[in-house]
Amino acid sequence: MATSNLLRVVLDTNAVLSSVSRRSPYRAILTKLFDGKYELFITNDILLEYEEKISQNFDPDTAELNIGAILLLPNVVKIETHYRLKLIYPDLDDNKFADCAFAANAHFLVTNDRDFRILKSLQFPKFNVVRIEEFLKVVESL
Repeated sequence: MATSNLLRVVLDTNAVLSSVSRRSPYRAILTKLFDGKYELFITNDILLEYEEKISQNFDPDTAELNIGAILLLPNVVKIETHYRLKLIYPDLDDNKFADCAFAANAHFLVTNDRDFRILKSLQFPKFNVVRIEEFLKVVESL
């Protein structure tokens, strides 16, 4: 587990996809990650989904370059979750992001997926779920 004072963040795949293109208004999310301004927490399952969706939405070369770059960063923390909270319905596959955020004690879980709204109503565990646009403002200030 990381021991720095950086923000601990989990990015849903839609947040990564929206920031891959160099012309995207959300590009700063990945740029600030590459600049070491915050920590990104991932699991193997999250990484595989990033790769799959970037390949589908861009191309395999773009996926390989981005995933390769992410894996080389010292501020990317690969963790294992040893439990399944099963908090998000109807898309159970989204739970991997909540489980990762919980295990990482993340400051932010970034997504524009409406299925994650259920997390905001929980008393425990507490999640700080923010939209991509909100997180962009945070990273631009780093």
